[in-house]
Amino acid sequence: MNSERPSEAPALIAKKLSVVYATKREPITALKDLSLEVDIGEFVSVIGPSGCGKSTLAKVASGLLPPSGGEILLAGTPVTAPRRDVGVVFQNPCLLPWKSVLGNVMVPARALKLDPVAFRKRAFELLRLVGLEGFADNYPNELSGGMQQRVGLARGLLHDPSVLLMDEPLAALDALTREHMSVELQRIWMATRKSVIFITHSIPEAVFLSDRVVVLSNRPGRVIDAVAVNLPRPRDLDTMATPSFVEICNLLRKKFDQMDAPTGTDGTK
Repeated sequence: MNSERPSEAPALIAKKLSVVYATKREPITALKDLSLEVDIGEFVSVIGPSGCGKSTLAKVASGLLPPSGGEILLAGTPVTAPRRDVGVVFQNPCLLPWKSVLGNVMVPARALKLDPVAFRKRAFELLRLVGLEGFADNYPNELSGGMQQRVGLARGLLHDPSVLLMDEPLAALDALTREHMSVELQRIWMATRKSVIFITHSIPEAVFLSDRVVVLSNRPGRVIDAVAVNLPRPRDLDTMATPSFVEICNLLRKKFDQMDAPTGTDGTK
């Protein structure tokens, strides 16, 4: 895969983004002056210490949380509310238990008042893409955790968003299923070429999936580095044993080791 960054305008730009949560005791600054760009078709993972604001970044980018300062631009326009050109996949797929797999995938079509006939056809195409052809009439309690997450992914892609936000979508899976789903997620991304922001705690997962890995500081989160992953695609599980893969993982671990001690809610170290 060509490791050069594309020349088009970025798909997503975060400019000096800050988020402050009001609490009963005192405000907590989750993000402060965070700046980030994601190119069209680029897969970017965001890693950082617990509580550094990774999920907060995803919420602001999806329009679910307003920023306290700065802004996020998608296709050159500020994100101020949920919008059609953004898809979201959460750690918990949040499937509706009374709806079939097809019904769950079709939820965005109903919410966005899209043509049900056209998007029903697209839903079946996505179920084939995520490996769930033949399960359209099943219900969530009949699926494994990995299969449920595939439904969530198909749902996030239904309305053909230009940017896909994934907030630890594999974290709840067992280790073997998680590895298999990483391979499948790469396959799906290579087929769709969406611009992706992928939130994860796993350094190997981030390196395996990404074109770049962005590292956030301790809270309040800001970008302290971005590491290019110039490994050929498609990658398989054997890639994780290669010297180049291990070298990138070790480099990212050292960046964690070099961070200051976590900052408390009172601003002390």
